[in-house]
Amino acid sequence: RQDIEEETTVNLPNKLSLARVIMVPVFMIVIALPESVMPDVWSRIIGTAIFILTALTDMLDGMIARKCNMITDFGKFIDPLADKFMIFGAMLVILYKYEYIRPVFLWVALIVIFRELAVTSMRMIVASNAHVVVAAAWLGKVKTVTQMLCVITILLEPVIVPETAAIADMHIFSYITMALMTVMTIWSGASYLKSYWKYLDPTK
Repeated sequence: RQDIEEETTVNLPNKLSLARVIMVPVFMIVIALPESVMPDVWSRIIGTAIFILTALTDMLDGMIARKCNMITDFGKFIDPLADKFMIFGAMLVILYKYEYIRPVFLWVALIVIFRELAVTSMRMIVASNAHVVVAAAWLGKVKTVTQMLCVITILLEPVIVPETAAIADMHIFSYITMALMTVMTIWSGASYLKSYWKYLDPTK
């Protein structure tokens, strides 16, 4: 009976991944709230706090799963899915709420979304056909960090940079992190494709 209970109980890393999925719509709602409901500055601050907490669960669940040998099939499914929800949700709500950055961020978001979908599809095909596990490379980890940094910078720059500053309306730091994220997204995606293209047969 104890063995059955252990098998049917969701372990801690998977609970953290599920919590991440739940926190994503909460974060999006907070950011999307109109000024009449919540002042923009508080929407940005609270939203950033939720996003950082969400990102921390991303680091913790993998670390705990590896350290305590709690890696499960469900965890392999929900962890990357939760990561995609977190990044895609953040990008969508930024596009919805912040018109000033939308013309540039739209193209950056499309690059990120296309890259993530392409690499995820490649992982599934390679694992299914060649029975090869596509491990997370250091470039992929750096890419994820730049994505999180970009979201946080876009949200907090107007709060941190005084309105009286000469660069206040230029959003320089947001554009710098967007450029960095775009470079790492393309670089890491190209690296994955180069490494695992041999397992993909275009004729099939």
